Amino acid sequence: MDSEEELAPLSALQHFLYCPRQCALIHNEQIWAENKYTAEGRLLHERVDAGGRESRDSLTVERRVLIRSFELGVSGIADVVEIHDSGRLFPVEYKRGRPKAHQADEVQLCAQAMCLEEMLGGDIPEGALFYGKNRRRKKVVFDAGLRELTKRTATELRQMLIERVTPPPEYAEGKCNACSLKDICQPLRPRGKGVVNRLLSVAIEG
Repeated sequence: MDSEEELAPLSALQHFLYCPRQCALIHNEQIWAENKYTAEGRLLHERVDAGGRESRDSLTVERRVLIRSFELGVSGIADVVEIHDSGRLFPVEYKRGRPKAHQADEVQLCAQAMCLEEMLGGDIPEGALFYGKNRRRKKVVFDAGLRELTKRTATELRQMLIERVTPPPEYAEGKCNACSLKDICQPLRPRGKGVVNRLLSVAIEG
């Protein structure tokens, strides 16, 4: 991949692993809705999204860092990159909730590390996820398994976005009830068409 315009949004990796249909609705069909969870996440990111640099002790903190990887085919923003005096880089991603059973958050963070490695050289062995509910960090080691999952997810994501496929709904109580797109997606009413195409079909037929 040669052009930055062809790169997929890095944040879509997390959406894709959480729910491919949710990812397609957001990034293919440009549909978005907010609920209390997304609002809480937005508020958590307000300080980070202001950007800027802060230095304290032996640490420099860069906020809202633009990153990209042509190998993964993604571009986006790292919430925080800590730069230690030794030169070691340590990415930190902010999340509103708690640590989860799936690895969507870990993949998003690993992709940030791989972007930084490609842009700046060197190895980034670990980073952290900061969860707003418990106000704690969870260390994430970027081992071979997580890196392979990140590469595979990026490949599958780009294919879905290029083909503009919207997968059919698959109801999962915990995920669906927390999703801001639940009322639009209607996961308990399976259908093959994307939401936008379905609405257009109804309008034409009417």
